[in-house]
Amino acid sequence: MSKLVKTDADYSRWIQELKDRYRCAQIKAATRVNQELLRFYWSVGRDIVARDAENKYGSGFYKNLSQDLKDALPESDGFSRQNLQYMKKMYLFYRQTNTNCPQVVGNSEGEMCPQLVGDFIFLVPWGHHRTIIDTYFEDGNLDAAIFYLKKTVEDGWSRNVLKTFIDSGLHLRQGKAQSSFSRLLPAPNSDLAQEITRDPYIFDFTEMTEPYKERELKKALMDNISRFLLELGSGFAYVGQEYRLKIGHTEKFIDLLFYNIRLHAYCVIEVKTGTFDSGDIGQLGTYMTAVNHLVKTEQDNPTIGLLICKDKDNVLAQYALESSSQPIGVAEFQLTKFIPDEFKSTLPTIEDIETELK
Repeated sequence: MSKLVKTDADYSRWIQELKDRYRCAQIKAATRVNQELLRFYWSVGRDIVARDAENKYGSGFYKNLSQDLKDALPESDGFSRQNLQYMKKMYLFYRQTNTNCPQVVGNSEGEMCPQLVGDFIFLVPWGHHRTIIDTYFEDGNLDAAIFYLKKTVEDGWSRNVLKTFIDSGLHLRQGKAQSSFSRLLPAPNSDLAQEITRDPYIFDFTEMTEPYKERELKKALMDNISRFLLELGSGFAYVGQEYRLKIGHTEKFIDLLFYNIRLHAYCVIEVKTGTFDSGDIGQLGTYMTAVNHLVKTEQDNPTIGLLICKDKDNVLAQYALESSSQPIGVAEFQLTKFIPDEFKSTLPTIEDIETELK
């Protein structure tokens, strides 16, 4: 390190700026390389399909193609038989977006790709694609695949995070909380507030089982704050637990206070280990009003509330929401991984397992 860096603040800041710009350029270059590689993989899959290569060249086609590409391009990897089969699946799966999005754009090879593909597919790492293809290719669930592609791009998910949310059926839970957002928040904030909700929330990371107390669950959530924030969704910043509010001559303590950067609004979260009760809405609404008066600034949007309970009567929850003047969402939580109803009937019962063991 030169003396200039140590003694000249302006010079030191310039060096830091150059370092940051270089790192940014590196990231952009790596992203660009990934996009071009994925476009190449797409074109390989397209060629295999267009040539009807498996039928034309026989059962050993993938083995031969793999070996011939390795011989022709010894400095490159990624040409295993399995990877080549994934390239074909990638093309077959995502080309269906043509039917949903007729607008097309040209890529660097002159091939026409759906706009949706151009926006998302080539921005997602190859390992993520393989995970999504493994999960949704066979049943052709393109909507779910596109959902996870978008979330990966928007939130920068690692492959492990992607797997976690696929396992918990996030695409079936996103934006599903009962709420009064559409009635009490202006568009587009109402849509965004609804989108950031989930129902149910999955708290399996707490590793808690019945019986447990409310304070024990809240402590477990705070002990796993990173996982809790991940489950809440993108844009949430933790402000405080048992957040103290001085309301007149009375002290009140909010379970959990967050700030949502996307909404530019505070979010009061109450976690209830019992069944939803209409009185919970009144308590939460009081806390939200207090935050609007005591914490919120002119730059912040109105505070939103989220009540997360063990279970709820949807009709009662809807009536309670309609009686409130505060924008609130109500959702359930589960301590085990979420299993969609349509899959439950395919799982073996305890009796089936016992019979098989015998």
